[in-house]
Amino acid sequence: MLAYTYKEHGKFMLEEKEKPVLQEEEDAIVRVTLASICSSDIHIKHGAVPRAVPGITVGHEMVGIVEEVGSKVTKVKPGDRVAVNVETFCGNCFFCQNGYVNNCTDKNGGWALGCRIDGGQAEYVRVPYANQGLNRIGDAITDEEALFVGDVLATGYWATKISEIGSEDTVVIIGGGPTGICTLLCVMLKNPEKIILCEVDHERITFVKEHYPNVLVVNPKETDVEEFVRQHSRHGGADRVLEVAGGRNTFELAWKVARPNAIVTVVALYEEEQILPLPQMYGKNLTFKTGGVDGCDCDEILRLIEQKKIDTTPLLTHTFPLREIEQAYDIFENRKEGVIKVAIRP
Repeated sequence: MLAYTYKEHGKFMLEEKEKPVLQEEEDAIVRVTLASICSSDIHIKHGAVPRAVPGITVGHEMVGIVEEVGSKVTKVKPGDRVAVNVETFCGNCFFCQNGYVNNCTDKNGGWALGCRIDGGQAEYVRVPYANQGLNRIGDAITDEEALFVGDVLATGYWATKISEIGSEDTVVIIGGGPTGICTLLCVMLKNPEKIILCEVDHERITFVKEHYPNVLVVNPKETDVEEFVRQHSRHGGADRVLEVAGGRNTFELAWKVARPNAIVTVVALYEEEQILPLPQMYGKNLTFKTGGVDGCDCDEILRLIEQKKIDTTPLLTHTFPLREIEQAYDIFENRKEGVIKVAIRP
């Protein structure tokens, strides 16, 4: 089968690989019908994910059809359309039992697909712990609608949930890329008083203004964001800040725009170390919540999609066949042609 493979630092290659086979009783083999490129794939290419294993097939955002299941798989069966979870989790350890599935203690727990084991920018993928890692897609939902359920949409949903957003809150989202917009869609479900999105890319700013006109958009390169947030909040700063950009200065911006006693949720993946300047923020009494997504709400997300409460299809600006994935990466990585997200069709 064709698979896009991480060869070494800075180098991916489309090559022929053996079709995956069942290795454990809880495995499933999925024929990939639609995949996507994520910014985390770019981080692997840049060497910012030390755990990534050379030789693995990249890709962790995909939907497909179950082809084969192990003897202990009960949640799905061959022929089911499924969304694949970005995370591998056993469901039994302390962390899984408490919903902290990103920290599953299994050897492949957490983000494994497309990082430490073969992922889904390929024709087939093996999914460990399929009872947890696969979610059935209803007949009323298209592949395109479900494509982001297991990764960027799960991230946005989780970030929103842990941010404890109230109806009188001013919420600042830093980053208007795919994960930022998925986070925005989930924050909108909470109906806060105001939502402010910070973004520097003019094409992304235009996209957000066109599709979500009730959201306030501010460009940190053109506007004093701290003052803007003060003017649009009840208590001199944002009640909740969700940092999903992972830029050079976005962590600093996140804590600066927050009011005292606010919650700052950081789900961005940085390529550089960040500074926590405690003397400067002393007395603000901020609560920081950080880390990788605990992606165990995918069935609920699929219900929201089926109820037409979440629609991520406007984010799909480009679609390429798997054989042209290198062109797709070039467009996505270099932000060409107004790209938001790219779909890959094996």
